[in-house]
Amino acid sequence: MKGYDFAGPALELGALVREDGTIDPAERIRLPLAMMNRHGLIAGATGTGKTKTLQLMAEQLSAAGVPVFLADVKGDLSGMASPGLPGQRVLSRAAEVGQDWSPAACPVEFFSLGGLGEGVPLRATVTSFGPTLLAKVLGLNETQESSLGLIFHFADRNGLPLLDLKDLVAVVRYLADTPEALREIGGLSRSTAGVILRSLTTFEAEGAGVFFGEPEFDVRDLLRRTPDGRGIVSILELPEVRDRPRLFSTFLMWLVADLFERLPEVGDPDRPELVFFFDEAGLLFEDASKAFLRALVQTVRLIRSKGVGVFFVTQTPEDVPAGVLAQLGARVQHALRAFTPQDAKALKATVSTFPRSSYDLEEVLTGLGIGEAVVTVLSETGAPTPVARTRLRAPRSRMAPSDPQVIRRVVAASPLTAVYGTAVDRESAYELLAARLSAAGPGAGEPASGRSRERRAEPEGRPGRPEPSPLERVFSAKGLESLARSAATALGREIARSVFGTVRRRRR
Repeated sequence: MKGYDFAGPALELGALVREDGTIDPAERIRLPLAMMNRHGLIAGATGTGKTKTLQLMAEQLSAAGVPVFLADVKGDLSGMASPGLPGQRVLSRAAEVGQDWSPAACPVEFFSLGGLGEGVPLRATVTSFGPTLLAKVLGLNETQESSLGLIFHFADRNGLPLLDLKDLVAVVRYLADTPEALREIGGLSRSTAGVILRSLTTFEAEGAGVFFGEPEFDVRDLLRRTPDGRGIVSILELPEVRDRPRLFSTFLMWLVADLFERLPEVGDPDRPELVFFFDEAGLLFEDASKAFLRALVQTVRLIRSKGVGVFFVTQTPEDVPAGVLAQLGARVQHALRAFTPQDAKALKATVSTFPRSSYDLEEVLTGLGIGEAVVTVLSETGAPTPVARTRLRAPRSRMAPSDPQVIRRVVAASPLTAVYGTAVDRESAYELLAARLSAAGPGAGEPASGRSRERRAEPEGRPGRPEPSPLERVFSAKGLESLARSAATALGREIARSVFGTVRRRRR
């Protein structure tokens, strides 16, 4: 068995482990940089070293001038901002695999969803999410998703920007009480509107409201490099939302979809424009609808031509849908355990995803130590390499979280803090509907058939008052103010979601 030594620039993964268990540092296992946009999988049981492999690859990509995006669910990747600690275990590992190890930090940006954490806040507008992604995160069925699409269409046609949750709630309540507004394109039933509103209330109660609004994050800021040419490692801190998989998965897929829309076609560059690493990738697919999975498969397949690589990090390949798994050219499989019949079944399924090899992979995978993996990648010609048992290199950055003061200093020094650090509240659908109601006077916005309805019954001796109009009910609804946050955009930007089948629209 030989290592993978390619002619062009490549990531150094580790050294070959011989059949007798000894290590041959002369036989290097490498991954061509030009193949990083063909996607990949890092898998293995808990505690086998998946995150350290991710870290090893990310810091080498950064050194090669490739920006990296990391979804840090467990909160232990912040150590990339600090140099590693030269302990005996690290130096011993480096000597085994022939690695010239020295401590080094990476250029890092820290982000957080809507400011839930220390990082620069990431926000997106409801409009840019679009009805397909939003229906997925709300858990709507196909009929309800179709109705949500009509709601977005109505808001776009009537100049009502949907920027935060209160905008969407206001439009849904208005349409529920004004059925003729959508009658020509199918209408919106009260029962469907009720389901959508209840889902939005639950979503907001989970803290999602802070993720919608302005300033909206420009995903091109993930493509930055330092003056000396190193790619910046963008770390999205997610410990605060790891118990909300719907929110986690939808926001990350919004980033990927927006990148797809914004980046030009580049074919097969010598090195990728950006590489995504999705740790705990099983959360992306938890309770995902068939429509969402189809869209995800399409996105992974097409975004390669934009020079973007996507690596999924999870426990077993079974966590990843078959249509996505088929797109992953590089595999780094850490140890698996077979303590239960379900584990044994997952082990056999994992073995079936690898090319034929001289190894008894079931035996090898259950016997791998921490920091070992079986590896197959795509060669420079695009052909799968033979499976190789590998002792992986040690990361040069810190293999533990950075000190909180380090994180705070990085965030404070970031030029993006001045751009995205403060939420902006501008005129949007909520305010526009309120203004139209105020200008039209009492009773404006009521269905024509309901404007002459009888007054509400009142206790004897008290003056009656007109039945509240639909718009009055929209703006007097209990709890609506808790949804108030950021609003409209002053500059228009076309938000295309063709990859996800959503309607193209322009933000106002």
